Amino acid sequence: MSPTTTPTAPRRLTSQDFRTLGLAALGGALEFYDFIIFVFFAAVIGKLFFPPDMPDWLVLIQTFGIFAAGYLVRPVGGVVLAHFGDLFGRKRVFSFSILLMALSTLGMALMPTYATIGVAAPILLVVMRLLQGAAIGGEVPGAWTFVAEHVPFRRVGFACGFLCSGLTLGILLGSFIATIINSVFVPETIAAWAWRVPFLLGGVFGLLAVWLRRWLQETPIFTEMKASRALSPELPLKTVLRDHMRGVIVSVLLTWILSAGIVVTTLMTATFLQKLYGYTAQQALAATSFGTLFLIFGTAAAGAIVDRVGSGRFFIFGGLFFGAATFAFYSFAATSLTVLFVLYAIMGLSVGMVGAVPYVMVRAFPARVRFSGLSFSYNMSYAIFGGMTPIAVTTLLAVNPMAHAWYLLFIAALTVGLGIYLSLHGETVESDAGIEELTARLAGH
Repeated sequence: MSPTTTPTAPRRLTSQDFRTLGLAALGGALEFYDFIIFVFFAAVIGKLFFPPDMPDWLVLIQTFGIFAAGYLVRPVGGVVLAHFGDLFGRKRVFSFSILLMALSTLGMALMPTYATIGVAAPILLVVMRLLQGAAIGGEVPGAWTFVAEHVPFRRVGFACGFLCSGLTLGILLGSFIATIINSVFVPETIAAWAWRVPFLLGGVFGLLAVWLRRWLQETPIFTEMKASRALSPELPLKTVLRDHMRGVIVSVLLTWILSAGIVVTTLMTATFLQKLYGYTAQQALAATSFGTLFLIFGTAAAGAIVDRVGSGRFFIFGGLFFGAATFAFYSFAATSLTVLFVLYAIMGLSVGMVGAVPYVMVRAFPARVRFSGLSFSYNMSYAIFGGMTPIAVTTLLAVNPMAHAWYLLFIAALTVGLGIYLSLHGETVESDAGIEELTARLAGH
């Protein structure tokens, strides 16, 4: 960026900015709850939607396979929604994605099981999961694009970190509801009907989020680009793949880090604590909720910190903290319930470094193709690494009982390496002087 576009006195966040952030984060929390509630009832769903004589280990792998199906379809849904978001507006896509999520989650709540319709049950489950994946594929990159184009340029880290906290709140809400269900009902009642309650609530929550997003306004950057006819003159994804591959690669690696941090330490660990460490379902879900609470604080703090210190230094130190905290957790989690909660709190804070991921990603692409660039990179990476991680880690556990911990150590090393790269090559991986100048002017340079 040229010296003439360097900010000297960026404006502060206004009440309207906070209103936009609050509505976007709350809507994202409700949609993310819908997407992840599946994993908290994976064991129950596996028994209900697969043949009763199937071995437990195979049921677990196939159930996580259906969980992965939601990730595998994300690139298609994300690219399609992002295409319309870059050409016709962020807000419309932002609202449609959550409507699709609400309807598919309600569908999951009402589905018959294997005992009722046989093999059609897992097929319907996959279909609903695919619709959820298409919806979430547009939600996260759309949300990052939306808030980044509303707030002052030098508050993008805080805004995206705050939004990640909202998404994490959806995970906490899912864990909280799952804990209540497992505490109030006996296993027989859960298997009979109570497992449907979280999905029914999720559908209602999703419809509430659709209503809440009526109050959001289109981003000023997109409005200005549309008025000045600065929108992409060709297919946005074509521009991304032709002109911004370096941004795509960095964003893919960042998303790999984000997906590993969330999928393994939060979504899969509730099952690990029961299967590998000997805790009850209630204890495991309570610990997950406690750790996720600290993850919420960690993501918000990461966004605020990266605004001040830059992404390079942040990810170097964040990666080291993440590696030490996760390996300590999985090494000593079985010691006692107290140790489990303390270590989960520390690990939650360390995983919070993922709140700084969108800080780099929204800078990796110019505004006219930002939604498409973010969505393609994020969803392709999540489809591969987020979707396959549960299957790969579960399979490797048969070989090494600490496979999950070693995998996260590798992710920590990748984070440090990427931090070094960003320190050497700068935070803005790609740049388009005209669009970035427009972004700076409208966002409060």
